[in-house]
Amino acid sequence: MNIGDVKLENPYILAPMAGVTDLPFRLLCKEQGAGLLCMEMISAKALQYKNKNTKALLSIHKSEYPVSLQLFGSDADIISHMAQEIEELPFQILDINMGCPVPKVVKNGEGSALMKKPKLVYEIVSKTVRAVKKPVTVKIRKGFDEDHVNAVEIARIIEEAGAAAVAVHGRTREQYYSGKADWDIIRQVKEAVTIPVIGNGDVTSVESALSLRESTGCDGVMIGRGVQGNPWIFSKLRQYEADGTFPPDPDRAAIRDMMLRHARLQIEFKGDYLGIREMRKHVAWYTKGLKGSAKLRDEINRVESYEELEKLLDERMYPPEIQKA
Repeated sequence: MNIGDVKLENPYILAPMAGVTDLPFRLLCKEQGAGLLCMEMISAKALQYKNKNTKALLSIHKSEYPVSLQLFGSDADIISHMAQEIEELPFQILDINMGCPVPKVVKNGEGSALMKKPKLVYEIVSKTVRAVKKPVTVKIRKGFDEDHVNAVEIARIIEEAGAAAVAVHGRTREQYYSGKADWDIIRQVKEAVTIPVIGNGDVTSVESALSLRESTGCDGVMIGRGVQGNPWIFSKLRQYEADGTFPPDPDRAAIRDMMLRHARLQIEFKGDYLGIREMRKHVAWYTKGLKGSAKLRDEINRVESYEELEKLLDERMYPPEIQKA
């Protein structure tokens, strides 16, 4: 799969998720074989005002290439200028967010609120495409609500404006992440444009990723919540592509090892205090569904060091009945 002049080894893409797809998690997904990594979304206005908290979001490691940097905003001049200002950073693709449903983003006319303004969509995309040499992509939703389902119209505008690809989440803004994603709208967008179309929504397993591609004809699959606590989904997809087999789920030892590796990366890039605290939500995702996980999730919130985390995981991932076995 190609996005502009960027060639992806496979069509399975890590979705941009605020508070999730930071550098440590992206590195783990890359090791598991993700074809493209998407960074957390970054405010164009925050970049303009040199917000100190934004700097950390710009961290990129050469071993994660190719990586997509995502901007959000509603001012075409600011977005295009900031894209030009940061183009020297080592990302390969620039993405524009037009799908975020979060109230504070939508209230500012940003994210999925842009789905209601086709002319502004064209202005933002066309100005940004002209401002940078790297390929520009856009992430959209089905529409703002069920009365305004316009993904096909917006995708055509995005293509006309010069974008290299479009990602479509099969839910409206009003749905947020609830209900069932409408994969048929992804199929409709695929049939309406010639640029690559990336499908997104309700991809929680190898089977659902393959089903999305088959039912919509989309060029790529973007995986969001289905990868939380489950970076192995990319290696499973790669194995299936290679030999048609479905590898088994990781055992408790593999999950423990991945959590500790994740924690070491968090500490390396963010320090002991923040690194361990950010691991708390990841541990809850990694261990969801495992026996004893409810108690572990409660206890993880009191862990304040790597040593405490390792000790807790050794105790909870290997309880006496498992150790005896």
